[in-house]
Amino acid sequence: MPWLELSLTLRADQQTNVEAALDDLGALSVTLLDAENHPIFEPDPGETPVWPTIALRALFAADVDRAGVVHVIEEFVPELGPADIAFELIEDQDWERAWMDQFRPMAFGRRLWIYPWNVEPPDEADLVVVRLDPGLAFGTGTHPTTALCLEWLDGTDLVGKTVVDYGCGSGVLAIAALKLGAARALGIDNDPQALTATADNATRNDVADRLVVALPDEAPREVADVLVANILAGPLDALAPLFAERVRPGGVLALSGILAGQEDELIARYGEWFDELRVATREDWVRIEGRRRER
Repeated sequence: MPWLELSLTLRADQQTNVEAALDDLGALSVTLLDAENHPIFEPDPGETPVWPTIALRALFAADVDRAGVVHVIEEFVPELGPADIAFELIEDQDWERAWMDQFRPMAFGRRLWIYPWNVEPPDEADLVVVRLDPGLAFGTGTHPTTALCLEWLDGTDLVGKTVVDYGCGSGVLAIAALKLGAARALGIDNDPQALTATADNATRNDVADRLVVALPDEAPREVADVLVANILAGPLDALAPLFAERVRPGGVLALSGILAGQEDELIARYGEWFDELRVATREDWVRIEGRRRER
C-alpha cells in the first residue's frame, strides 16, 4: 500500500497549530526536523524544545484529499505558496528489512561484536556477541558515544563484577557487560519504553536473570564495581554526587555523550571523587573514564 508524504517548512510558533490540524485531517505520523542548523543537545527536564525553523513531514493514506490538506495549511501558514508545499508518493516496503540493510555486525575492541538479532554470528569461542532488535535505532553501537562505551567495556575486567548502566536505552551496554563476564547489572532510565527494550534485549541474549531494570527513583541503591553512563554533559554534571555514591572505592566509571570542549568542566567536577581521569575521543564526542578514590 503506498503512502503520501507532505513536506513543508514553517516557524516554531506555527508548529503546534499546523501539527494539530494535520492530525485532524488524518495524518498517520508527523515528523519534525531541523530546517537549518540549530542543534538541540540538552533540553531541560520536562522541556520539548523545537528549532526556530522546522522541516515538517506528515504521512497520509495515498487517497487523502490533497486540496483539502493544502487549504488547511494555508489557513495557518498563509505565506506559503503552492510551490512551498510538496507531496510525494511513498511506496510501501519492509521497513524492518530496510533498517537491517543499514545495521550490520560491528566490532568493538578485541572481542565484542554487536549483531542484529536475526543474523547468525559465527561459531567462534573467543567472540562475545550481543544481539539486538533491529527496531531499536539508538543504542546499537552506530553512534560514536555508544561505540566509545562498548570499546571501554571490552577493555575492562568485568568478570564477577556488578555494573550500573545509567541511561540504558536499548540495554546494549548492560547486556554487553554481562556477556563480557559481569555477574549482575542494573539498567536505569527515565523512559519506560527504554526499560522495556532493555528487558526484551536481555531476554534475547539469555541474560535477563542477571539484569534488573528500573526508573531512577525506583532503582536499588546498591554500590557497584562499574558504572557507565551514556547520556549528556548537563545530566552528567548534575548526577556526579549520585555516581560517586554508586561506585565503590576502587571501582571504575565511564561517562559519554559529551561533546568535545565539554570535558574539562566534567573532569574538574568528577575529580572531587575520582582519580586517573582520562579522555578518549571519537569524531566530535568524548568519553571520560576514572577510578573511585579509596576512602
